[in-house]
Amino acid sequence: MDQKAGAQISRRAFLQSLIILFVLMMLAGILTLVLPAGQYTRVEVDGRETIDPESFEYVEQPDYPIWRWFVAPIEVLGSEAGLTIIVIIVVLFFAGGAFAVMDKTGTLRAFIGRVVRRFRSRKYLLLWMVCLAFMFLGATLGTFEEVVLLVPLMIAFSYSLGWDALVGLGMSILATNMGFSAAISNPYTLGVAQQIAGLPIFSGAWLRIIVFAVIYLIFMLFISSYARKIDRDPAASLVHGEDHAEREKSKTMDDSFTARDPRQNRAMNFFAFFILLIFLAMLAGPFVPGISDYALPLVGVLFLIGGLGAGFLSGAGSRTVRRGLKEGLIGIAPAVPLILMAASIRYILDSGGVTDTLLHAMAEPFSNLGSFPAALVIYFLALGIEFFIASGSAKAFLMMPIVLPLADLIGITRQTAVLAYIFGDGFSNLAYPTNPVLLISLGLTVVSFPKWIRWTALLWLGVFLVTVVFLGIAVAIHYGPF
Repeated sequence: MDQKAGAQISRRAFLQSLIILFVLMMLAGILTLVLPAGQYTRVEVDGRETIDPESFEYVEQPDYPIWRWFVAPIEVLGSEAGLTIIVIIVVLFFAGGAFAVMDKTGTLRAFIGRVVRRFRSRKYLLLWMVCLAFMFLGATLGTFEEVVLLVPLMIAFSYSLGWDALVGLGMSILATNMGFSAAISNPYTLGVAQQIAGLPIFSGAWLRIIVFAVIYLIFMLFISSYARKIDRDPAASLVHGEDHAEREKSKTMDDSFTARDPRQNRAMNFFAFFILLIFLAMLAGPFVPGISDYALPLVGVLFLIGGLGAGFLSGAGSRTVRRGLKEGLIGIAPAVPLILMAASIRYILDSGGVTDTLLHAMAEPFSNLGSFPAALVIYFLALGIEFFIASGSAKAFLMMPIVLPLADLIGITRQTAVLAYIFGDGFSNLAYPTNPVLLISLGLTVVSFPKWIRWTALLWLGVFLVTVVFLGIAVAIHYGPF
């Protein structure tokens, strides 16, 4: 069967998210009927709008008929947030199309192959480098679903080095998830959340780079210790005996995976140049207002040009490039109604005049908790919602419009709120049985979900404790710029 390129949202995951968001829309509508309307005064502080916490008052209930609940996903495009929503959707299409092209033309596969070729004779150094490569893709480019296509190759490679399917999953999809969650410049979660928050795009990267380094160290100690255990005693593998047939088939690694291809080298170098431009734009953003204001669209355009150019240079042919682009755009399209429905929940509350009433009701208990416990609540909220809604972008539109004003009220910086969101959204991706990427990846192996959880449980515990510490640091230093 011909595998579609790029990120593909499964029908089951789409319908599940659609139903949940529709229920939340209806609940938001009901709140406009049962809660009194209230309002805070908005004031400008250091050039940005925030809430005066002492200004809450009840106001007259606006006329907001029930039928408008159902058209809110369309009406939201005409609201103040409409332009931001449109920009983010367009950028998601650009990025999704670019990655699908590189996926279809084999450039992503060639990138991993280059790393494997360079370090193959030193297998533990190779393990560290391959995991770093996948983590880097997840942290900087937001690669995640695309890596599913490389899972069979990395499992075969793991077998060829004497390890098992769990190590193959670990150095591909799990490593990518670790990087995706550290989110140095992930456009799908960090970029969307910061855009909604009004933060400079990819700002605060210094702390996330430290998070990346610490998570990388923890992850590598976890996976390399397991690999060494198998080297000492193959029976120590959690799937020992179950993967015998697959191990026999994969004793020799497919030479095409590590073969040199001058055209793919040109493609990778071309895309690397555009990645450099993206990082330069990130660095210049805080200092150049013109770049800061248009950073996310600029990143999207650079991704698209870099991906298309790499596709044409790969030698795969213009037909393959066009096909990859088409599959990427179609694959990302189901995210649009999910994003619009998630954004409409805040729009319904605003139109019914009850958003500030809810904020006022939540602000006092959150304030009594203190800043750090409140940041943990945001973290747990993202962890909980992730079980039901896998799309990081849709989750950002659902959570951030409510969480950000609340963060302003209780004294947490918006950057800290975003950090709590990306931690909760990312690290739980491969812990829940509702995530289609995890289910597909396990379906390509002999690994069952219970064995996956048994293997990763200590890793998730370590990651959770470390991210809680980093949230505490973010609260303590007033992680900003605001």
